[in-house]
Amino acid sequence: MGNMKTGNILLLTFTVIAACAWAFPLYWAIVTSIKPETDVVAGTTFLPETIDISSYVWALLETNIVRWYINSIGTSVLITVVVIMISMMCGYALSQIVFPGRRALFLIVLASFMVPSQALVVSQFILMHKFGMVDSWAGIILPQVIIPVVVIVYKQFFDSAPRELREAAKLDGCSEFQILFKLYLPLNWGITAALSIITFIMAWNNFLWPFLVITSEEMMTITVGITQVGDAFGVKYARDMAIAVMAAMPVAIAYLIFQRRVTQAIMLSSGIKG
Repeated sequence: MGNMKTGNILLLTFTVIAACAWAFPLYWAIVTSIKPETDVVAGTTFLPETIDISSYVWALLETNIVRWYINSIGTSVLITVVVIMISMMCGYALSQIVFPGRRALFLIVLASFMVPSQALVVSQFILMHKFGMVDSWAGIILPQVIIPVVVIVYKQFFDSAPRELREAAKLDGCSEFQILFKLYLPLNWGITAALSIITFIMAWNNFLWPFLVITSEEMMTITVGITQVGDAFGVKYARDMAIAVMAAMPVAIAYLIFQRRVTQAIMLSSGIKG
């Protein structure tokens, strides 16, 4: 019992230290963003002596952050909808429909899951350039709509669903689309919600691909747009931190609200059934 208690104390201590190490940069960014610029460069303080929100006002009025917000919301929502629809239909087909090459196709999906997305960037950019989609909404969205792990999670769900449900629906004359959307979809709302949330967060946080494919400031997403904010007279730390906090705020709020669903999606994508 004594060893177990000591182990629990050590584990708790390590967890607290790790949590503080993770949270401190966020705290520092928020505190810096509400300080006057003169206080930021004057010295290091853990609490602001004067609260100043002028950096946030400047970000809203003097940058395109509102436009970047709209771009990020629009592209992230579209990517999420398309990813969920394609992945659900692919998972259903691989699980429930017998057709030639089904096993080989599933092995290709598994193999693509093992390939880092960064390894495909060059080929994707060449493809988008040949199709004339550089600096376009299609160029941002299309390379992000196939996520193999989502297909695999849906296939696992359909594999575990009772076969009798589909057989009974087929006897009643239902088509495959009716079976999928009227029978199975209501059964997997939890999985769909969890995967939708984490897909949206991934699309919102994506920096590399939008950075490569977009050149127009009017079309930039928030993650790319904040890199364009600068000052002719040097670095303005309070302004930079205010922009960074505003960029991260929607995802942070979404995570806090849907924390349980996000955790469920991570467990599902790791192959753990909760």
